[in-house]
Amino acid sequence: MRVASWNVNSIKARLDHVVDYCNNASADVLLLQELKTTDDNFPMQSFADIGWNVVSHGQKTYNGVAILSKHDIEVTQIGLPGDDTDEQARYIEANINELRIASIYLPNGNPCPGPKYDYKLAWMDRLYKRAEYLINLEIPVVLAGDFNVIPQPIDCYDAKAWQDDALFRQETRSKFFSLCNLGYTDALRQIHPTSAHYTFWDYQRGAWQKDNGIRIDHFLLSPEATNKLLNCQVDKNPRGLERASDHTPVLCDLSE
Repeated sequence: MRVASWNVNSIKARLDHVVDYCNNASADVLLLQELKTTDDNFPMQSFADIGWNVVSHGQKTYNGVAILSKHDIEVTQIGLPGDDTDEQARYIEANINELRIASIYLPNGNPCPGPKYDYKLAWMDRLYKRAEYLINLEIPVVLAGDFNVIPQPIDCYDAKAWQDDALFRQETRSKFFSLCNLGYTDALRQIHPTSAHYTFWDYQRGAWQKDNGIRIDHFLLSPEATNKLLNCQVDKNPRGLERASDHTPVLCDLSE
């Protein structure tokens, strides 16, 4: 079973790319982030026409997450628990073929320090509590998406340039590793322990052409899901398309 995750930076702007990906990438499940649209404006029919099911948690102009699947989707959670006042659409979770799968769009947090960074850290604390609840179910759990976290220097083309950024600050990284310390495995690092694999290249300063990238899109697997792990890789092809997202998909292959 192949699960893919992709921050598309506007489903409206990237609809043709996403539909083509569903048709050609051999994925069974596609997790999307940064939809930038409400649920009633999500192009459901475009995916229904090719036989895909969709559940979304959208928001006008900003944020938004979705789960697309060739298989039935049983929604288990919309929105990250722990703060009833949080209106940002950043988390959706479902059962698909005996997997519990979440699509995550973690806050960026810049500029920091400041309110946006405080929100990021508080959101990560809430994610920790949800991840702890899920891992205690002792089922295969897949937490995937745009975490807006650069875990290690190897995950960045120039660590010094990012050292004060919200994506790479020690507080951010520590909270990411606290998820791993619960028992979750960073799937790409499990398969590729020592090599750089970027998932984001800024639109500015020729970052894509120079390969000045960072790895901020991740798959975290519970022990039961890690036991099913076959492969995890970055698919750079969509980043090279015309009018591409600044992110590219990450693919995770799990045994049935």
